[in-house]
Amino acid sequence: MNRSLRHPTQWLPALASGLRRVVRPGGAERNGTAPSKVAVPNPFWVIVHKEIGDHVRSWRYSLLLGLMALTCIASVYTASLGMKDAISTEEEVRSFFFLKLYTASSSGIPPFMTFVSFLGPLIGIGLGFDAVNAERNKGTLSRMLAQPIHRDDLINAKFAASFIVVAVLFFALGFLVAGFGIVVLGVPPTPEEFWRMVGFLLLSTVYVGFWLNLSILFSVRFRQAATSALSAISVWIFFLVFYGMIIDLVANALLSDSADPESLMRDQGLLLLLSRLSPSQLFGEATTTLLVPSVRSLGPLTMEQIVGAIPSPLPLGQSLLLVWPQLTGLIAATVVTFAISYALFMRQEIRSR
Repeated sequence: MNRSLRHPTQWLPALASGLRRVVRPGGAERNGTAPSKVAVPNPFWVIVHKEIGDHVRSWRYSLLLGLMALTCIASVYTASLGMKDAISTEEEVRSFFFLKLYTASSSGIPPFMTFVSFLGPLIGIGLGFDAVNAERNKGTLSRMLAQPIHRDDLINAKFAASFIVVAVLFFALGFLVAGFGIVVLGVPPTPEEFWRMVGFLLLSTVYVGFWLNLSILFSVRFRQAATSALSAISVWIFFLVFYGMIIDLVANALLSDSADPESLMRDQGLLLLLSRLSPSQLFGEATTTLLVPSVRSLGPLTMEQIVGAIPSPLPLGQSLLLVWPQLTGLIAATVVTFAISYALFMRQEIRSR
């Protein structure tokens, strides 16, 4: 190690500023050498690199990655076997056949997008449930903040590192599935199919980012990692299992026996609005629209709207316009949960052990 870097007074002021600066280490004049410049990295990126390394090297991430990869590859393999026998005409190939790798199911195994909807929240919860309280329990949180590191740099870096890991994971799995489909089916994706696949992967990353932020919120709120993990899993199970039951009970209580089309449309619209309070419902509607271009509406339709409609797939631009409210809702939920965790963390009192 360079002797001039052993003196904290040379690099601590630059690190405290939060900017990338160039400082001159002392002792160069005494040694008779020319003064050199030392680049001090931003504390935010230092923490991001450290957190990414911790995630990648952890057994928890390896187990989640293996579970996700095995289940998704199994679903894609069984779907591709049935799709390979279905290729008979050029028209079928042109009708978004490649996207069925992500939506088709066979032998009782759910499709790829169902596994993402089911296992994605577990990945987000697994990466964030002990992001802050583990540092607090080990006594390293106060030690880190005693250094010239701002509080917001710490919480922002915790989220950014986990979000980068999630994005890399899903894009790697998505392109792995695409490559596997090209090898097995011998059908390359069209440009529109490729961009629909990219949109699905971006949407999956945002969806898992919501659960990541929710687990970070519980990690900030509770001091024990087990409590924060159980809280996040409880919210996930509530939306996965019980929220649909509650919507059914509300439907039985609110739906009128009147045959008036306007009242029926109004009641169905209310139930659809309540169901869209669930992140999994928003994700399911958006992914179905992107991966199944024949979907032309996400709400109830009247006979007047159906009559005369052309049964053709929507172009990519129209599908994006159709899912824009769902995407906006997921992004808003992600931002709100992170803002709450950010505000709680900035107001917390952190003491040394």
